[in-house]
Amino acid sequence: MQKTKMGFWYLFFFWCVAARGLNAFELEEPPYTVVHTESDFEIRFYREITWMSSASPQEVSFEKATRQGFHRLFQYIQGANLNSSRIPMTVPLLTSIVPGAGPFDSSGYIVRLYLPSEFEDSPPLPLPELKLHADRWAGHCIAVRKFSGFAKDNNIVKEAANLADSLRNSPWANSSSDSQEDYAYSIAQYNSPFRIIGRVNEVWAIVAASVSEQCQPNLTVLKSVS
Repeated sequence: MQKTKMGFWYLFFFWCVAARGLNAFELEEPPYTVVHTESDFEIRFYREITWMSSASPQEVSFEKATRQGFHRLFQYIQGANLNSSRIPMTVPLLTSIVPGAGPFDSSGYIVRLYLPSEFEDSPPLPLPELKLHADRWAGHCIAVRKFSGFAKDNNIVKEAANLADSLRNSPWANSSSDSQEDYAYSIAQYNSPFRIIGRVNEVWAIVAASVSEQCQPNLTVLKSVS
């Protein structure tokens, strides 16, 4: 088990530093516009984007699901696809928590990696054994709360609850999405595990808002990124 964990950390490290240097923020990430800022969260508009996704419906641990999902996604971008294409590294690594989708009504997880703009319209098909699929997201208005340290099973629920509390006291209180899939929230990770100081993580939750009106809030119920 320890060797498996260390193997993941080394893969994660190379994901964050390969090709463009040691700063993860030099890697391509989904383009967005900040449309509203509060002291502890902001509202962003993300245009239509494409992710490669790995579902882990039978896993009961956020950390283990993220490790397993990233391992498969890393193989994909390193050439385990039908075109044998090597795809540039990107950030963030996004893990969506799906309430009730796991065993015994526990949470299930979907781990995603953003596809660079050059691949988003026609992503190479993953090898079947990886059990990956492309997710095309329409434009979204997303509430984002940053937090430091490492994202772990014992702190992500608290961080998501803090975001929900902040939204209850904002114009986006009781906002909702018409998404077909009900994800409670997503955790975005931007740094390699070898970075101890200055780590950046985010909680994402989708809010119902008018995309055409710069994400102005609708008065309905908070749901999560889909």
